[in-house]
Amino acid sequence: MHLDVVELRNFYYRTGLGRAAQRAIRDQVVAFWPDAERQTVAGFGFAVPLLRPYLTDARRVIGLMPEQQGVMHWPAGMPNVSALCPETRWPLQTGFVDKLVVMHGLETSDAPDALLEECWRVLGPGGKALFVVPNRGGLWSRSDSTPFGYGRPYSLSQLELQLRRARFVPERHAAVLFQPPSHKRFWKRWGPVWERIGRQMPTALAGGVLVVEASKQVYAKTGSGTPEAVRRKGGVLEGLRPVPEAKPV
Repeated sequence: MHLDVVELRNFYYRTGLGRAAQRAIRDQVVAFWPDAERQTVAGFGFAVPLLRPYLTDARRVIGLMPEQQGVMHWPAGMPNVSALCPETRWPLQTGFVDKLVVMHGLETSDAPDALLEECWRVLGPGGKALFVVPNRGGLWSRSDSTPFGYGRPYSLSQLELQLRRARFVPERHAAVLFQPPSHKRFWKRWGPVWERIGRQMPTALAGGVLVVEASKQVYAKTGSGTPEAVRRKGGVLEGLRPVPEAKPV
């Protein structure tokens, strides 16, 4: 179940809690990826709040939004780089993306395996993806006052298992959003303190949101295990093989 783009925009850009969540998650994204100079960075779902740090140096930044959600112009005051697309058929070439951020995309998808397959397709060899999902053990997945209260929450082990099934290699993870998901001024005022304290607590118990980095590793196919078998498959070098000497009669 995808939320409407208007609801997402209003939460992240027009509420204090949404701006605090945007800042905390974006800080973690930048901690994992300090720069993306001359790289192509894409986001899917409603990931555009996390892409702004890369607008200056990246070769290209693209915000993809699923048709069930709707699309909005982004970034404000600049040429639009966001596009509406089918959830599992993106208008990108295979291997086109160096870095991919998925937020409010995986947990709300009706076809998560197909979505992960599309993530795999658009990433180049060695490309990295960040998946931002509600933490099953956190408070944010239990409250419908934020977008993380919708869709399927994940535990860390569940998400990593699903990524491995999709041929991704989980590399590292972090938890964010330790402040309660409350719009009350008291909790928002102490949000930065909660974030500092929360980072000392176990990931599975504390953070409202999990951020998992995974890579696309492509390995060369092997033959039957013998050098001769590999040469026979080549074909192009067939004429370069030494001709066996004739045995004397």
